[in-house]
Amino acid sequence: MRLTRRNFLKTTAAATLSLAPGIRVANAAGAQRSDEEILSQCPARIEQHRKSAGQIRLRDPQGRPVVGVPIRLEQLRHDFRFGGNAFMWDHIGVPDLEAQYRRQFAAVFNFATLGFYWAAYEAKRGQPNYEYTDRVVAWCREQGITCKGHPLVWDHPAGSPGWLPETDAELEALSTARVREIIARYQGHIDVWDVVNEATHIPEGANQTRMARWAKRLGPVEYAAKHLRVARAAHPTATLLVNDYRNDAPYLKLLRDVQAASKSLFDVVGLQTHMHDRVWPLSIVWGVSDAYAELGRPLHFTETTILSGPRLGPGEHWGGTTAEGEAHQAEQTANFYTALFAHPAVEAITWWDFSDRGAWQRAPAGWLRHDMSPKPVYERLKALIRDQWWSKLEGRSDAAGVMSVRVFHGTHRITITTPDDRTITKEVQWRPGDKNQFDIELP
Repeated sequence: MRLTRRNFLKTTAAATLSLAPGIRVANAAGAQRSDEEILSQCPARIEQHRKSAGQIRLRDPQGRPVVGVPIRLEQLRHDFRFGGNAFMWDHIGVPDLEAQYRRQFAAVFNFATLGFYWAAYEAKRGQPNYEYTDRVVAWCREQGITCKGHPLVWDHPAGSPGWLPETDAELEALSTARVREIIARYQGHIDVWDVVNEATHIPEGANQTRMARWAKRLGPVEYAAKHLRVARAAHPTATLLVNDYRNDAPYLKLLRDVQAASKSLFDVVGLQTHMHDRVWPLSIVWGVSDAYAELGRPLHFTETTILSGPRLGPGEHWGGTTAEGEAHQAEQTANFYTALFAHPAVEAITWWDFSDRGAWQRAPAGWLRHDMSPKPVYERLKALIRDQWWSKLEGRSDAAGVMSVRVFHGTHRITITTPDDRTITKEVQWRPGDKNQFDIELP
């Protein structure tokens, strides 16, 4: 069987420990751990890796502690990035459903992936669709949602417009100019980029696009490194990713080879986890995370899918969402997110797709149904992200004028009620590794 993207996903979904061939699971005993055993360890790991201790210290103008004053601390935003692709933004066609899509997206996510697929984004040479992206970016900024661009370079037909030239020199000039122009144009608005997508396995023969023919001649490492160099020069402080559906040894080797060319070319490892046919055992989730963490870069699980309906046949042949499927999706998704939130190398998870309407392969992948009503998975994950993994505390300053707390990393609002019933507020960043000591002077 020729190894295509779809065949790889199908064969890996049917495997257990061979799901990631060539990836070393941490240890033999760990490889046999059940989901229940791994989940039992997650609360302690989340407490260790996602929260830090700190102090709120109240002082009067003379520097003396202020005792017994009510203090409220409420989280406003996670440092961890919980996201989804926003591909259906303004594409639903029904105003009420569009409003529901946007409202429910913003209520649970702080991270949005925006599409930059070259064939659609610049269907006519020299006419990129910046106007649409500008509107999505503006909306995301209003909601406090961080944007990521995906993908700038891909050998798939979606990333290879039909008008591309036949000479490699001209193609290289166009491809690198596109990376340079887009990253520079959106600097300060989109600072996270899937620069190179799925470079590990470049198709051949009838399936080979114009981009793939050029990539094949360059070789995967130079193909990836060339565009990463351009991206780095265009925006030196951007967060640059290499992203792939393969989570096995060839992808790990590609990333190591790119690092050997230059340690600074990529900042984050992108790992796709489309689980259309079978959900990964959590031992594999941690095993893959451990293996890629050895590269010394944070991990983003960039494209995660668990379905709520059955497969009816090969290809894009899926049944609709069912009550039984929705219960399974909610349980397995909560387990998957919990395991990754507990892993110290992971800093982002992106769901693919947020709604069944417009979902990839027309599969029942969404947290929302076609009518934008929330599935159980939406309610379950919202409860985790915005409640269980969300800090909201009340207390009083002690005899030293201090309230000591341990909270999730992110943005928090401190609200002080003074003895004369005035309110003082201060927003602070609670960061891992920092002292997280915040002094507030009361008048």
